[in-house]
Amino acid sequence: MSDIIDFGALALRFLHSKDDTGGSVDIFEMTLQPNARMPIPHYHDSWDETIYGLSGISTWTIDGKQNDLAPGESVFIKRGIVHGFTNRSAGPATCLCILSPGVLGPQYFMEMAVLLSAGAPPDPAKMKATMLRHGLIPAPPA
Repeated sequence: MSDIIDFGALALRFLHSKDDTGGSVDIFEMTLQPNARMPIPHYHDSWDETIYGLSGISTWTIDGKQNDLAPGESVFIKRGIVHGFTNRSAGPATCLCILSPGVLGPQYFMEMAVLLSAGAPPDPAKMKATMLRHGLIPAPPA
């Protein structure tokens, strides 16, 4: 399960998914290029996330509080909490993402990669529909 899902400024490599763990966990490595970000802050009711920094520094906004994540550090995102991320540094940042239980899998990311790499600006309505179909709820603007 080493295929890379490439968004351009964001790349994911699944190590385990809901499909091979019987729904126990999703684990993937995510690399954020400089200025990469999650375009829509969101939350989810069906799983918790633990993010562990591997290299570089990414910034995770969790419940309105910014957390810089360096190698060897982690953040926990409880289900229902609004969050997003960005890489404001000059170099790539890589982290390990653990979703428990595993209910998302790689399909969501593959669908979003298609929407984001279509050559035209992404359609916000299609992005929102894809998020909702996979259990990610876009947060209303602050």
